[in-house]
Amino acid sequence: MTTAKLPRIAVIGFAHAPNVAETHGTTNGVEMLMPCFAKLFAELGITRTDIDFWCSGSSDYLAGRAFSFISAIDSIGAVPPINESHVEMDGAWALYEAFVKIATGDVDVALAYAFGKSSAGNADQILALQTDPYTVAPLWPDTRSLGALQARAGLDSGAWTEADMAAVAARTLDRSVDELLAADYVANPLRAHDIAPYADSAAAVILASEHKARELVANPAWITGWDHRIDSPNFGARDLTASPSTRLAGDTAFGDRSRAVDVAEIHAAFTHQELIVAKELRLPESVRINPSGGSLAANPLFSAGLQRIGYAAHEILTGSAGTAVAHATSGPLLQQNMVVTLGNEENIGANEVTGEN
Repeated sequence: MTTAKLPRIAVIGFAHAPNVAETHGTTNGVEMLMPCFAKLFAELGITRTDIDFWCSGSSDYLAGRAFSFISAIDSIGAVPPINESHVEMDGAWALYEAFVKIATGDVDVALAYAFGKSSAGNADQILALQTDPYTVAPLWPDTRSLGALQARAGLDSGAWTEADMAAVAARTLDRSVDELLAADYVANPLRAHDIAPYADSAAAVILASEHKARELVANPAWITGWDHRIDSPNFGARDLTASPSTRLAGDTAFGDRSRAVDVAEIHAAFTHQELIVAKELRLPESVRINPSGGSLAANPLFSAGLQRIGYAAHEILTGSAGTAVAHATSGPLLQQNMVVTLGNEENIGANEVTGEN
């Protein structure tokens, strides 16, 4: 955990496909990605050849085919050749690779994208493959059952109440807590509003070095901190009501800066997970959490985390916020967590970025 002097890098563009329950496109994401790229190019006044590096995030398990990310490159075009990479994770981690690529001085403009067609198969069953292959995966635990175990642990320990969970959903759904608590359980102690609905979608985010960012947009969303950490995949080896990796990533990304940011975009598949992340990030009550609706409005697998970063940056790009923090997670029950802090020109301070070195 260090403070490293790095060149200034900013988010300059964000686009995503509609988060819908089902699309009729292929599992390689091409139909969802092409409009995203076209929108970004039109807004920034650039073409595909202005992108120096591309990095994608997706899952071959979800797509049901090997090397699905290769097929996704059809949305970019094969000629002229591109500088490209891929991560088998949420697109937030593809964006981190793009960030590192710019920080090393290799490129000036990088685009990270992600896609997932949850409706193509049994998403709960597919996600079970992320669990321990010897002791957990053979049981084929569905995601909501694991989430219910975590929620029950928090309720029994007094870490939160069902009313606390309902309050998170009430903000997203614009309904009263009492109305939500009157609903039946779907996986005790979870009600339908506690569980993020799967969605088909894709997203893309463009990063740029300082001189390119200033050239292309009026109000870049400067990255002021970035870190990601991992907790044990063994559920019995960690306290499911806490997230040490989120706390460490947040401490590293924020450094000694104030946590009174304007906006926080939190990637949480369940209401109680938003409570965990917000607590670990130690955000004051003044922070607007998930003005986009967050993952509880729609949970597009493998692009939900990238969308959280995109939405946080969008608040700054449009002048709606001066500072923001975004959180992304991967793996079962908040196993891996990423925290990104952003600011506008007035809130970037010294030319330093806090994060891993």
